[in-house]
Amino acid sequence: MAGGTAAEYRIAEGGLGGEPTVTVSAPDGSGRVTVALRGATLLSWQAGRGADGQPRELTDGYRGEAELLAQDGVRAGLLAPFPNRVADGRYRYGGHDHDLLPGHHSDRLIYHGFAREAPFELSSAAVTADSARLLLRSTSIRPGRYPGYPFAVDLAVEYTVSDREVGIELCATNVGDTTAPYAAGWHPYFTLSRPIDDLVLHIPAHTLIRTDASLVPLRGGDALTCLDRCPGMDFRVPRRLGDAVIDACFAGLSPGPGGRAETVLTDPATGEGLRVWQYGGYLHVFTGDTLARDRRASIALEPVEATTDAFNRPGTRPRPGPGIRPTAGIPLRRHVPAPHALSSPPNRCDAMRRPFAARPSARDGLPCADRRFSS
Repeated sequence: MAGGTAAEYRIAEGGLGGEPTVTVSAPDGSGRVTVALRGATLLSWQAGRGADGQPRELTDGYRGEAELLAQDGVRAGLLAPFPNRVADGRYRYGGHDHDLLPGHHSDRLIYHGFAREAPFELSSAAVTADSARLLLRSTSIRPGRYPGYPFAVDLAVEYTVSDREVGIELCATNVGDTTAPYAAGWHPYFTLSRPIDDLVLHIPAHTLIRTDASLVPLRGGDALTCLDRCPGMDFRVPRRLGDAVIDACFAGLSPGPGGRAETVLTDPATGEGLRVWQYGGYLHVFTGDTLARDRRASIALEPVEATTDAFNRPGTRPRPGPGIRPTAGIPLRRHVPAPHALSSPPNRCDAMRRPFAARPSARDGLPCADRRFSS
């Protein structure tokens, strides 16, 4: 498939080895976005111009088929129907015990759901002189397909691309006969073309989620601690990352103008920056210290709807309720610290809004990765 006139954005199908991809290109060649159909995964986002006049790479995605299949680091993975870990791979829902890892006795680690490896199809595409839109769909989450998750959920992912922004929205629809536990998020890595130690980070969060050695949050109120007590993790005042090792969830995000909380990553040597924003929810940050490739070359700034192990959190377990339309995690108008219960009859995502978008940096016109979440 290829589309668009010389004055319009162009969409072309391609491949990453044997994995099908879709690429969106700006009319003047100033930007390009490539998405793999496996997991509807953002592989590359190029925008702005570097010193050599070529578009700058702003994400650190999978670079080959083997990496995509291995899923090391979950680079730009869509996190559904749960983000992060489920303790011991087990949870109880609807009066039933569920085991996500049946037959596993020693290694009980499972994380980031199934959407990141699910097959998607390009459902529709549209281009104009100013932007392009891709809509990808998956019907792979069905009873019997994934152990421990006997629910039926359709996924729709919309990418919107322009010369100065990229937007992504994940919409889930329960098509089963019962309510289904569900929470979502996104796991992109951002780069400013230098090691992250040299970058300055600003996170408008007042609270840190405390965890045990397995990175599962502590119980009850013990899971929350004010960042005043954790100066090494406090980025309310912008500061250099240095050698900080972070794999943690930040809560209590302070909204700015328009109700959005903005996380900012800046290269102080050039003034170039990425501005990440969201409405409510949580932000997980990972400095990539355990990646198989290019450790600490990029930083994962992950908006998530729920904390790690939310399926097992006392008082925050998913419960039956009215149907909702989650979009990659965090509701627009309300703070929901628990996974959603997607209810039946199914909801149809007729109008999709952009939860993540990139907008120009105030200093130099480079894109900044904005992420908005709506319900």
